[in-house]
Amino acid sequence: MEVIICRDAAEMGQIAARHIVSVLRASARPVLGVATGSTPLSTYAALAELQAAGRADLSGISAFALDEYVGLPADDERSYAATIRHTVTEQLGLDPDHVHVPDGTATDLVAGCQAYEDAIAAAGGVDVQILGIGANGHIGFNEPTSSLSSRTRIKTLAPRTRADNQRFFAADETVPTHCLTQGLGTIMDARHLVLLASGTAKAEALAAAVEGPVSAMCPASVLQFHRHALVLADEDAASALKLSDYYRHVRDNQPQGMRIDTL
Repeated sequence: MEVIICRDAAEMGQIAARHIVSVLRASARPVLGVATGSTPLSTYAALAELQAAGRADLSGISAFALDEYVGLPADDERSYAATIRHTVTEQLGLDPDHVHVPDGTATDLVAGCQAYEDAIAAAGGVDVQILGIGANGHIGFNEPTSSLSSRTRIKTLAPRTRADNQRFFAADETVPTHCLTQGLGTIMDARHLVLLASGTAKAEALAAAVEGPVSAMCPASVLQFHRHALVLADEDAASALKLSDYYRHVRDNQPQGMRIDTL
């Protein structure tokens, strides 16, 4: 696991975007795993800037989202399908037919989850997966106690997660109680992972994920087992890391020609 502490959201997005483009360039059938929430927004903006500058061509990639609420159709603006459409598909100029989100309105949700797994496999697997981290350590919607080898499935959202996501809903609306999410095993199948963390609310969870024991109580800690996991955090999110000085030292002293934040 490589940890880089960034000065702000803009720098985090730029480093993530450059790394993502480098990974996708090496793939004959590039596949990007995308996440929702506010933290990845600077990464999508940076990817769009690289493409506009002619330093990246993302038009031919496929994309798979991590999760979706159960019961919200794709045309509902509160759905993750709508969020991905606005922040990823439209902004990056992707072919909508190549951007996939779990179907939270499927008649048979269990079969739909298996179909989503099959679609990822048919695409050749995810080359690089973007991740956020919840205040309780979840990635995707894999709440604490999720199996470390879990696959795409239905999950009941924790009260903390629903409270954190209430800001995306009107005051008189209720956050759905269930979701479909890629499992931790599914996420770990991606060839590269990029975990983004921003704000003091994520500090304790990030420290547990990066420096704590691998435990189902902090689902993001499973990334410690991944061969190519990059963690990008701003100063606030990094505030609880015990080895923050070391991570800054590593960043400032990478071997010549091996810096991951250049393109």
